[in-house]
Amino acid sequence: MINEEQIINIPFSVLDLVPVLEGSSHKAAMESSVALAQHVEKLNYKRFWISEHHNAESLVSSATPVLIGYVAENTKTIRVGSGGVMLPNHAPLIVAEQFGTLATLYPNRIDLGLGRAPGTDQLTARALRRERTETVNDFPNDIQELQQYFSKNNAHSPVRAIPGEGLEVPLYLLGSSTFSAQLAGALGLPYAFASHFAPTHLHDALGLYHRNFEASNQLLKPYSMACVNVVVADTDEEAEFLATSMKLFMLNIIRNTRAPLPPPVKSMNGLWSPMEEAQILKMMQYTFVGSQKTVREKLVRFISETRVDELITVAHIHNQQSRLKSFELLAQLKQETQV
Repeated sequence: MINEEQIINIPFSVLDLVPVLEGSSHKAAMESSVALAQHVEKLNYKRFWISEHHNAESLVSSATPVLIGYVAENTKTIRVGSGGVMLPNHAPLIVAEQFGTLATLYPNRIDLGLGRAPGTDQLTARALRRERTETVNDFPNDIQELQQYFSKNNAHSPVRAIPGEGLEVPLYLLGSSTFSAQLAGALGLPYAFASHFAPTHLHDALGLYHRNFEASNQLLKPYSMACVNVVVADTDEEAEFLATSMKLFMLNIIRNTRAPLPPPVKSMNGLWSPMEEAQILKMMQYTFVGSQKTVREKLVRFISETRVDELITVAHIHNQQSRLKSFELLAQLKQETQV
């Protein structure tokens, strides 16, 4: 076991899906995302990532590079990036040009996290990809093509990413299975596991990543990250109340209703079936809800078990002030342990 002192040494970061609140607008969701980024920047969070999703009334993160630029323009020091860009939806050259542009405008602040899921339903995925049929080799090949576009030695290639060439924009592989873990290790890239909604293979994936890691120009030793749901409030009871919005959000996912994020409810009884409840609680295995004391104890255990180098946190909280406060209380865990 490790003690609380080690929490201090692990960076905390934020993943934002740019959720639309029930009764609010798309623009308000984007403005709330910027306000959250500004807030966690002051609290010394390391990075602020936005994830790509399509055809979902609940999320407005479809034009991910545009939102990254919006956040980067309105912050000063925090790293901003994708968590992630779903690479099979895009030509690698386009991604290189977009993130090359961002890295030119906001030097040393842009991250490019990459996933291989569509970030949407299959019908929408076909609309995004047109006639392209993905094979098992496409994702690894596309990553290496991206790396080539960003490298200095691509200067004499007939196809170049301008801007982007020579910028060496850092890549991160994201995943919820063992495939990306093995690939990240083989390519010598940082690896982030999506345990906030797909907890099943977390430990297997992290083990494979470390065992398969080979040093690269970007990274000399493994760097692992895990994404988890965190809701912190003054009391356990208040946090559990706020977390019902997250449960309703996940209920919409499994029902494929895609509705905006609802306000919290006093009880989930009667809102989900026993089978739905079991499925959602399984999805929420790595969800930390409660007061600072409760969450601290759970995080110490999680970090001890996973040995991750960085914690990426998500908070599906309907009320913006409660969401900001949750991230503030989480950041205070380090300050209080330090005293």
